[in-house]
Amino acid sequence: MFTGIIEELGTVEALDLLDGDAARLTIRGPKVTEDAGHGDSIAVNGCCLTVVEYGDGLFTADVMHETLKRTSLGSVEKGSKVNLERAVTAHARLGGHIVQGHVDGVGTIASRTPSEHWEDVRIAAGPEILKYIAEKGSIAVDGVSLTVTDVDDATGTFGISLIPTTLELTVLGANLVGDTVNLEVDVIAKYVERLLQAGTVAGGTE
Repeated sequence: MFTGIIEELGTVEALDLLDGDAARLTIRGPKVTEDAGHGDSIAVNGCCLTVVEYGDGLFTADVMHETLKRTSLGSVEKGSKVNLERAVTAHARLGGHIVQGHVDGVGTIASRTPSEHWEDVRIAAGPEILKYIAEKGSIAVDGVSLTVTDVDDATGTFGISLIPTTLELTVLGANLVGDTVNLEVDVIAKYVERLLQAGTVAGGTE
């Protein structure tokens, strides 16, 4: 489990394809590897990956074809910057919100509007994602815990506001209009939907 508070910007050092249906990703991240161990979880742009090798400020993780296909990790290359966060520990502060590192889908940066002290960003997402997003609710964008400012079903977009720290210390500061980002919705919304569906079936209306 993660909090969506990014610890460091890492750099992709290598992306090696394995038999055409998987890849081995090597990332430089001195902070997140300072206490790393084999089998530890590190979120890379919001995707929970398992450490298989580590040392000298680097860690390596295997990425399945499904992850490459369904997340923005399929488009990273050597030199790409990525958001990194270690799994939360029991004694740590939960500064963001509960993030599982299980990406629900990708969105596209639709617009960026800078202002004096922050930047408003709109992200386009499909209806299968948008239905879980609520104004003032939480969402993880490339692993960053953010508050939704509004949802526009007519345009299929939602808004977020980025403070200077987020712009400076995460990949969201460099994303361009048209770039894809990983989205993870609040897991509570999905559980509520599942319970309502189960209640409908149990009630005999289906």
